[in-house]
Amino acid sequence: MKKIVVLVLGLWVGSNSFAQQKPNIIYILTDDMGYGDLSCYGQKNFQTPTLDKLAAQGIKFTQHYAGSPVCAPSRASLMTGRDAGHSRVRGNYEKGPHGFGAGYPLKAEDVTLAEVVKMAGYRTALIGKWGLGMTGTSGAPEKQGFDEMYGFLNQAHAHYQFPDYLYRNGKKETLKENLNGKRGKYSNDIFTAEAVQYIAKQKKDQPFFLYLSFVTPHAELIVPEDSIFNHFKGKFQETPFVKSKQGSNGVEDFGAYASQDYPAAAYASMVVRIDRDVAKIMAQLQKMGLDKNTVIMFSSDNGSHKEGGADPTFHQSNGTLRGAKRDVYEGGIRVPFIVHWPAQIKQPAVSNHVSAFWDIMPTFADLAGVNLPKAGIKTDGISLYPTFTGNSAQQKAHAYLYWEFHEAKTSSQAVRLGNWKAVRQSPAGPLELYDLSQDESETKNIAPENPAVVKKMESILAKAREPHELWPLKTGAAAAVPNPQ
Repeated sequence: MKKIVVLVLGLWVGSNSFAQQKPNIIYILTDDMGYGDLSCYGQKNFQTPTLDKLAAQGIKFTQHYAGSPVCAPSRASLMTGRDAGHSRVRGNYEKGPHGFGAGYPLKAEDVTLAEVVKMAGYRTALIGKWGLGMTGTSGAPEKQGFDEMYGFLNQAHAHYQFPDYLYRNGKKETLKENLNGKRGKYSNDIFTAEAVQYIAKQKKDQPFFLYLSFVTPHAELIVPEDSIFNHFKGKFQETPFVKSKQGSNGVEDFGAYASQDYPAAAYASMVVRIDRDVAKIMAQLQKMGLDKNTVIMFSSDNGSHKEGGADPTFHQSNGTLRGAKRDVYEGGIRVPFIVHWPAQIKQPAVSNHVSAFWDIMPTFADLAGVNLPKAGIKTDGISLYPTFTGNSAQQKAHAYLYWEFHEAKTSSQAVRLGNWKAVRQSPAGPLELYDLSQDESETKNIAPENPAVVKKMESILAKAREPHELWPLKTGAAAAVPNPQ
């Protein structure tokens, strides 16, 4: 199916001279960074000057949402343009046939961001964390449109900030500096250097898409003990974290988080290091004269977390929003989103437009000049291109947004309809209702006073999802989940 689509698109995507005018695209995804973790979004305990500058020169979105409150389904939503009710991957799938952290792979028929822009002649690269298919599966990056890949395939493996191996184009590469517990090379430092090298070898006659997928500030909360960490060490009141068997089955320790005596300092260091790393990316683009016509998008896969010693309330990592990672309240799904594109964004702005990860697919298509409907590619998204190019009056809006989460005894669901937000912790449970225009922190359930809105939300919940054999809606009753392998 994919090969047919590519061939059809090749007939009408346009000439190479037109392709040369297309913008480069760099999408930077952080792991478990909260809505309030950047100083331009209100962070007070540490500063992020590089990202603040990008926001001040570009567009800062204040109501942008991840695909899910947890990693794999959120990334699948980003990559394939489908929301939580239609995405193939709706959970981390920790007990799958490929082992803890391997996840549920994308299928051959899934079309990714990389494949869409390749239709328009882009070079494509993934650097960092993938989590949507191991080597040998249909979800492997090289089978999902990426010309080059370097980083983690397994999500649990990405818990290690000093890994002893990474994958390059499907093959393991040993990191000798990290063998036998040594801490010689830090994951995000590796990925930043790799990204700078990738940009350095690009040529202006062909656009590129770089998906730079950092693995922090996700646990483990380990950072190099350098000047950044030492700046924060001793600055905060700390609650040390001690490693135990938090890994695959509570007995083995694969994926278990390392001990950390200074988790608050480590978390702050992680965010500040990301800001420094983005500065290195920008410097390379400027050196090559590519910064003006390169679209930088920066976001996070879900809200901040409570793992490995992290406390999202300590730094107010999710701002004033309720909840955190694994919650369908705002703190679990609302994320920072910054867009920087000097060639087009002439008037910096703060956008209150309500958007989500599944909007990135049609946005990429418009940036690259690819017609998704003609290609037969389905998406639940609406392109943000009008907002990117200063035409907010032409920006279409969603009828509603939908999320679901399955890693508890019951499945939780959420819907956003205008300023209304509905949450229920079980398909059989009561529906909570909040007015986000008056109560962004979701503190007052006003369902009893608004029966008509509740009824509307219930009708949306009844139609918002397609059934999934691995992720049925759980009401608390035990049910066997089939293994597709």
